[in-house]
Amino acid sequence: MTHSPAPGDGPVHVIGASGRSGLALCRALLGQGVPVIPVVRDATRWAATGLPGAPVLADLTGPPEALRRALAGATRVASTAHARHVPALLAAMPEGATLVCLGSTRKFTRWPDAHGNGVLAGEAALRESGRNGVILHPTMIYGAQGENNVRRLAALLRRLPLTPLPGGGHALVQPIHQDDVTRSVLAALARPWDGPHALVIAGGTALSYRDFAAMVVRLSGLRPRPVLPVPAAAMMAAAWVTRMVPGLPSVGTAEIRRLLEDKAFEIAPMERELGVVPIGLEEGLSRLFRS
Repeated sequence: MTHSPAPGDGPVHVIGASGRSGLALCRALLGQGVPVIPVVRDATRWAATGLPGAPVLADLTGPPEALRRALAGATRVASTAHARHVPALLAAMPEGATLVCLGSTRKFTRWPDAHGNGVLAGEAALRESGRNGVILHPTMIYGAQGENNVRRLAALLRRLPLTPLPGGGHALVQPIHQDDVTRSVLAALARPWDGPHALVIAGGTALSYRDFAAMVVRLSGLRPRPVLPVPAAAMMAAAWVTRMVPGLPSVGTAEIRRLLEDKAFEIAPMERELGVVPIGLEEGLSRLFRS
């Protein structure tokens, strides 16, 4: 059973409150009567959300004094910003505050990049700090307002008569719905953490990318498309060309390369530590395309 932060536990300082995951978290906290202190760079963007609460302005890459002032008195900090900012947060947080932050399963990639290396650095900083808290590593997140993972795939397939996939799309994926990411952060905020921890959070369904694409096609109302196996190198070359086609969603070469590695994970630790049982992909995609 998922536990939620209690109103009596005080406010939650939310870093990146106006972003996709941050906004979903703020809505959930406020819906449960938990006070939120949004920490954002742009007050206008927060005002556009329509949510209550005066934002505290701080830039994670700016002077550390501003972030220290923004987090003064914080007891629980939830960060949906990139994990590369964890060292700055730890330096600015009060000594006894708990940090719950988002990383990414990109840290497991065979092809390291700036994103994955930033996640590794953020987790290392939390572990070395000895502070109470957890970094949650989600798989690909879908279902958030404005997300462009599944919707971009559906838009691309709408323009194509078939589904071109490197290696035939046999590598495994396990996307997680934004609702389950939010539930996981809420549960992490509600429980005490003795020292630093790291935990993968993933969706309830692991399947091949070709089956994932077929499910997206079906649930988005498109006709079935046959899969066309394409060598990864040829697909990367084609990606450069498609960027020049107006209206065609682009796919980066790094994204194509990552389609060749399995991204499936055991969810028993997530269920045990957080009490969150993630929804299946069929249900999650159905929610997405009904919205």
